[in-house]
Amino acid sequence: DVRDGRMMGFKHKLIPIFSDVITPDAQVAALIDEQRAPYINELTEVIGQSESLLYRRGNFNGSWDDLICQALIEEREADISMSPGVRWGPSILPGQDITREDIWNVTSMTYGKAYRTEMTGEFIHVILEDVADNLFNVDPYYQQGGDMVRIGGMGYRIDINQPQGSRISELTLLKTGERIDPAKNYVVAGWASVNEGTEGPQIWDVVEDYIRKQGTVSVAPNNSVKVVGA
Repeated sequence: DVRDGRMMGFKHKLIPIFSDVITPDAQVAALIDEQRAPYINELTEVIGQSESLLYRRGNFNGSWDDLICQALIEEREADISMSPGVRWGPSILPGQDITREDIWNVTSMTYGKAYRTEMTGEFIHVILEDVADNLFNVDPYYQQGGDMVRIGGMGYRIDINQPQGSRISELTLLKTGERIDPAKNYVVAGWASVNEGTEGPQIWDVVEDYIRKQGTVSVAPNNSVKVVGA
């Protein structure tokens, strides 16, 4: 709404797109098929099957993220795992096969190496506080988007209304039930690090190896994050 050379207001409306009711453009569909053809066998190879609904929709976790975190812990022999707070990638229904393309759809990025390193309990706390402040800072200009980093092997409590440095508490190592010691080192595996020189296998290979070994995967409900103030 522009009047007299000034913006007086604006509004928008989302346009829903349903793939099952829109006729594909024949030329574009043919181009897509042509580009996929050399890789179709690799893309459609069945790696395993899921007994659970695998999805990415939550602010703090999703079952796809929980599966990725478990794969990192098992394949990289870690105490704790971290996965980026993103929501892209399609869901997998219970009883559905998991193909290599499904795995790539939830892991593919240019910085996908799965690192394995040691972090002190204090540093883990700092990471969580930093990410939480990007999301829940009261000043919207300091909110940088995304969702909370996904955590495997560890639980915590978050009060989103507290200031930075005081939101995260009750960090607990799930396999022992012990509180995280700020001075102790823990083996942490993760991916999507933007640090130069990150070493490790690609995350899609880590997840594929884990699912292939399991054959059929099942993800239990994740109640390890206690959210206060939401």
